[in-house]
Amino acid sequence: MSHALTRRDFALRTAGLGLVVGLALAGTPSSTRASEPGSRSEASPALPDPYSAVDPELLPALEQFPAFDLTLETVAQFRQMPVLPPLPAPAPQPMERFIPGPPEPSGPTGAPGATGASGAGRASELRLWIVDPLPLEKNKPVLLHMHGGGFMMTDPMWMPRIQTIATDCQCVVVSVDYRLAPETRYPGALEDNYAALQWVHAHAAELGIDRSRIAVGGESAGGGLAANLAIHAREHNGRNELPILFQLLIYPQLDDRTGSPHPSPPVNPAIGQFMWHASANRLAWSSLLGVPAGSSQVPTAAVPARVASVAGLPPAWIGVGSIDLFVEEDMEYARRLVHAGIATELLVV
Repeated sequence: MSHALTRRDFALRTAGLGLVVGLALAGTPSSTRASEPGSRSEASPALPDPYSAVDPELLPALEQFPAFDLTLETVAQFRQMPVLPPLPAPAPQPMERFIPGPPEPSGPTGAPGATGASGAGRASELRLWIVDPLPLEKNKPVLLHMHGGGFMMTDPMWMPRIQTIATDCQCVVVSVDYRLAPETRYPGALEDNYAALQWVHAHAAELGIDRSRIAVGGESAGGGLAANLAIHAREHNGRNELPILFQLLIYPQLDDRTGSPHPSPPVNPAIGQFMWHASANRLAWSSLLGVPAGSSQVPTAAVPARVASVAGLPPAWIGVGSIDLFVEEDMEYARRLVHAGIATELLVV
């Protein structure tokens, strides 16, 4: 990824529904730890004028996104919103592909017919979208991509984004239509993504890719799922049969404890004020996990920030906005990777 990205470039290339604007907003974040080990800050009291913390370049983009309260009812409404159509040619066009899904549905509500981001019902099939900017070439790198949407929704920028990534990086992008919460709880989405990783590895010749150059990545919830997939692959890949070369984590949603109330002093009060708030984060994680976010009931393996060790994970690029709700958890995850000797690049803008 270019080191010359401006705030506007970064925002436009990674913007999506509601999870968007905090990414490229300016301001210097303050990091804080809760008195309860591992907990993260509730959104701080609103600034007199919170827009004063927004980079002027991003104000026009921010104004395009009205405020909303995330509830199970509004999630249903958002799911009815159309995604943006693919970019027209000469951009590489996405190809739909159905592959065998996980052996059987998992999770408390992972019943046959549970839906993916697009609403495609399936018990045994998993839908992928494949974008190949170099169809005649062999030994290409590939990004296994997970879309954002708070684990519960799709991302209206999904198709244009994966086309842009494929073109800019000159790599194949395989994007997974994983099952959504709350209908499918953990580990349903993880198992879908792992099935996709297995399929990509097994069909490398058909895809024209190099098995040794498989990256995983995504935005927001998708970034969190990608990080979780890398951890899962490490735990279940002792013989290195499914190597992952790299993690591309774009403002990843990594910690269910972010937004949990605690008595710590307030952090930068602009953090978490726009689009994706602490209450939305609690609902999203609780819907995925099936237990209250931030509680002792949360399975450690389900949350990247809770895993005991990050040793042995692939190198990572992490990008986040300085007043994004996820800025503290993303910086903390990058710190852990660095301390474990993992090559890591962190961009806070």
